[in-house]
Amino acid sequence: MKIILRSMMVALALSTSLTHMPVMADTPPALQSTVQHHRVVFQISDNDAARWRMLLANAKQVQSTFGKPNVDIEIVALGPGIELLRFESVLGDDINQAINNGIHVVACENTMKAKHLTKDDMLPTIGYVASGA
Repeated sequence: MKIILRSMMVALALSTSLTHMPVMADTPPALQSTVQHHRVVFQISDNDAARWRMLLANAKQVQSTFGKPNVDIEIVALGPGIELLRFESVLGDDINQAINNGIHVVACENTMKAKHLTKDDMLPTIGYVASGA
C-alpha cells in the first residue's frame, strides 16, 4: 500500500504543468489565486479490489482538491491489475462511476494480448493504450 501511495504522489508531482487556466466556479478557494491545469496518471498492476477502491478514491480526491475542470486523470491498468477491468468485474459499477465523473480508465493492450483478452472481454466504457508501462 505504501508503494502505491508513493507512486501516486510521484505521479502527481511530475504531472503538474505550468499553464495557468481561468478560475472556475467550483475551484476550491485555496487554489483560486493561482489555478493551474494538472495532468495525473495513476498506474495499477494489482488484482486486488481493495487497492482499486483506494485508487479510485484517491483519483476522486485529486479532482476535489484541484477542481474537476483543472485536472485530467487517467488510470492505467496493466499486468494482473487488468483483471478488474473485465466485463464481469466486481468493481464494474465503481469504475463506470469514475469514468462518468471524468476519470479516464484504460487497459494495457500488451497485457490483453498476453492474457488472450479482447475488447469484448472488457468493460465497455474503458479505453485502451498500446502499452501501460
